[in-house]
Amino acid sequence: MPPPVAVPSPSSDFPPARQQRIAFAMLMLTLAMAALDQTILSTALPVMARELPGRWPLAWAFSSYLLAATVVITLYGRLADLLGTRRVLLWALGLFLLGSLACGASRSVAQLVLARAVQGAGGGGLMTLAMLSVASLFPLEQRPRFQSLLGAAYGIATLFGPLLGGTLVEHLTWHWAFWLNVPLALLAAGLLAMTLPAGRRHGAADARIDWPGGALLAGALVLLLLATQRGRLGLPPALGLGPLLAGGLALAALFLWRQQRAAHPLLPLSLFAPAAYRATSLMAMASGVALYAAVALLPPYLQDRLHLSPIGSAWHLLPLMAGVTFAAIGSGRLLRARRSPVTVARAACASMVLGFVLLAGALQWWPTQALALSLGLLPLGIGLGLVFPVVTVVSQRTSPAQHLGIATAVPVMLRSLGGAGGVALLAALLVHMVEAEMATVTAVAAAAPVGLASPAVAQALTGAHGHGLRSVFLIAGLAVLGAGLCTRWLPVRLTPAADSAGRPAARPAA
Repeated sequence: MPPPVAVPSPSSDFPPARQQRIAFAMLMLTLAMAALDQTILSTALPVMARELPGRWPLAWAFSSYLLAATVVITLYGRLADLLGTRRVLLWALGLFLLGSLACGASRSVAQLVLARAVQGAGGGGLMTLAMLSVASLFPLEQRPRFQSLLGAAYGIATLFGPLLGGTLVEHLTWHWAFWLNVPLALLAAGLLAMTLPAGRRHGAADARIDWPGGALLAGALVLLLLATQRGRLGLPPALGLGPLLAGGLALAALFLWRQQRAAHPLLPLSLFAPAAYRATSLMAMASGVALYAAVALLPPYLQDRLHLSPIGSAWHLLPLMAGVTFAAIGSGRLLRARRSPVTVARAACASMVLGFVLLAGALQWWPTQALALSLGLLPLGIGLGLVFPVVTVVSQRTSPAQHLGIATAVPVMLRSLGGAGGVALLAALLVHMVEAEMATVTAVAAAAPVGLASPAVAQALTGAHGHGLRSVFLIAGLAVLGAGLCTRWLPVRLTPAADSAGRPAARPAA
């Protein structure tokens, strides 16, 4: 039997080409701003710590953005289903603009933390709604191309954040890391208001937001994310890992119970009925682990053990950035040419696993060669670039039309959770492994005539850090390999919706 043939969407349902280009450029800009602000502070925090008074650990300024952005993602997806994407996107852009202004004007750590939470509440919406708005601009058969460009923009901005933050701190002040958003956000808001279609509203006329369910989900996410970040946030002993995990899991269970009984659930559990949607959810989490493992764990090694500057270590992430960029564009072209999502996803997972193996090999044989480490990032970036469009496009094609917003939001949320939770676990494992070798370091130090300053001790510390990082990268590769086994559930072909519910006429791979 020949594969099903996609039927093009009527072009009259979409804006003129010039309007499409302007609106899409602004969508890329909004997504890039939100992704950039996830990582822009990583190289600016030391300078900010010297200038801002306050008793809170400055790491809260980094984590409050992540917490707020992750918590609101599903809410934005549901609001977009009920109200249309343009209105909700402009709300999110306004929150992001307000938060950016407040961040730049902060005079204490407490003010900055609160302002970053406001900024994150807007940024979480921008990351979701930019991807969702593609459906309002382009016919079905063209969407993979533009989803791939958004995936490239997300990856580039996430990786470019540390470099831009370090450059602004070195040549201007840290305030510009936030104030730079203001003119860009105003430009995007004005042009999107004029060029972006309102977007279709889905669901019954009497549909409502499940606010109790939203509160349960928000509480669960906050507790679970705090559990992953507690080591850097200086939480009191009463908020230990056990209580945070127990509370988060209990609220998550209550949320699932609520969604089964709510008349208008925030997250319809029927979304996970198709095996393809479950597969993309796992792949989204794995891609979050892979991306943030490289961004969060490799630069400290380059700085602490190879003595590179923050900006110098950021430059060594360029192969990762290049891989994401070109592979994301290529992934969109492959999907648009009717190539099987199964094939693209398997190639993505294989490339990411290869990247982690090469990183581990470089740490084994060339632990002091930064270039060897950075070259190992290229296949990792290629894998990430290939997988981003697959996750978004397949998630949308396997979901009912009335749940398109929430179906797009869930993988974004899971990618953030995978990045935060996975990196926290990997970082804890890294610390444990390094500490396990400290006995050897101590023995060398005791025998060395100049103590801890001796080259032998420095070499031992580098070795301990490198051995731990090598093991952590191999574990991350195993996580990606596990997600790759789920690719057999993806559809063999991408086709338009076969019925009014918006489900694809695709069959799963054997």
